[in-house]
Order: sequence, then C-alpha cells, then structure tokens
Amino acid sequence: MNSYEEKKQARIDYYKEKVIKTAERSNQLIGQAEKMISVIPLGQPILVGHHSEKRDRNYRSRANIKFAKGMKEAEKAEYYAQKAEAAENNKAISSDDPDAIEKLKAKAIALGKRQAEMKQANAYYKKHKTMKGYPGITDDRADEIDREIKDGYSFHQQPYPAYMLQNNKANISRTLDRIKALSKRSASVPDGWEFNGGRVVMNAGDNRIQIFFDGIPKEDVRSELKSRGFRWAPSVKAWQRQLNDNGLFAVKRIKSIQPSNES
Repeated sequence: MNSYEEKKQARIDYYKEKVIKTAERSNQLIGQAEKMISVIPLGQPILVGHHSEKRDRNYRSRANIKFAKGMKEAEKAEYYAQKAEAAENNKAISSDDPDAIEKLKAKAIALGKRQAEMKQANAYYKKHKTMKGYPGITDDRADEIDREIKDGYSFHQQPYPAYMLQNNKANISRTLDRIKALSKRSASVPDGWEFNGGRVVMNAGDNRIQIFFDGIPKEDVRSELKSRGFRWAPSVKAWQRQLNDNGLFAVKRIKSIQPSNES
C-alpha cells in the first residue's frame, strides 16, 4: 500500500469512526430525552397558572432539546456513513496516486481485452446467427442473448451494439492519453532546491510540491504562497500543493523561495 492508498484508507477509517461516535451520541441523547419524558404522566398537560408551570415548561424544553440534538447526531451519522461508503466504492484512478501510471496501464489492457471479446462475440453471431456454441456461454444464456437481439431495437442486432464498442474504444483512448500525460509530467519534474531560509521538495510519492521553511515565513510571503495555491499542511510542516504543471509554474514565480544564485 503506497502513501496515497494509506491516506485513502485513513479517510475511510476516519469516516467510520465518526459514524460510531455520532451514532453513540445520538442514542445517548435520545435515550436521555425519552427517560425525561417517561416521568411525565401520559397526556399530562402543562398546568397553566400553577406554581409548577415554569419548572414543567423548562423540563419539557430540555427534553425536547436533547431529542433534537439526538436526531441531529443521527443525521450526522448517516452523512458520515455515506461518505465512508463513497470513499470505499471509489475505484477511480487519481493522478495523485504514485502508482497511477501502472494502474492505468492495467486498465488499458483490460479494456483492450474487453474490446477484443466484444468483437469476437459479434463476429460469431454474424456467422452463426446464434450465440449457441460460443465458448464460455451456456445454452440458456445463449437463448437469452438471441431473444434480446430478436426483440431488440434496430441498433441492437448483435450481442454488443456499436455504441458499446465505441464507448469502450473512447475509454481506451482516454486512458492512453492519461498515461501519456502522466508519463510526460513525471519525466519533466525538476529536482527540488534550497533557498535562503528553507528548501523546495518535489515529493513524487505524495504528488506534492512542498516548501519547508527554517522558521515562520513573513506575512507577505505567506500571502503570496496562498495566492499561488499553496496551503499549510501541519502533518508535514510544509506549504504544499499538487505536483502538476500549474504547481510547477506557480512555485517558479515565488521570488522569495528561488535559489540564492538566481535573481
């Protein structure tokens, strides 16, 4: 597991922990509210004008507030559960992932195999007018495919319609373009450098440009860093942003962190 995957897993674990904590708070608050309400006789109204009126209203109000807070925590638990599920199910290959190129190559190979399989199935059907006898398909499944084609629209006269082949081909093209772009970026990443009061690091592992200062930079320097898209990361004690063409352009424009031998 690389650093990107570790961060992704940490994010999933964080959301799951928040689900547990908020659900516990919700159950606790709602339980307290129900316990408070349970001591009030069923159907007992507030005795207007009675010496107990103010105390009774305040008591019921506190119970209602606890119940409302409990329901709010329940909503938070549901929100965090959805975030955890989305993070777990996210199979997209991020450019931040140090293994992105290798993963994209594997994806391109899988898509290529899929393209070949679809073409092969279409060719078989075109020749035999049925999918029976096609390797890996049972007769029952072949009958289903044959019926789908027979009862299908005019553009669905083969196991895999033309649009499926076109979409898959476009996906292959996009994947190859991403591989090319990431490979070009990786080859063009310069080395980091030292400047008077710190250093610039090209952290390919985390896909970040990181600026480390020996001390706290001046306010005008911090303002420029922010205007150039850099943000303070307490976890690594550095100012950083994504390592890409825009980030490289930005870091080279900050005069205060350029190598001392450059103007």
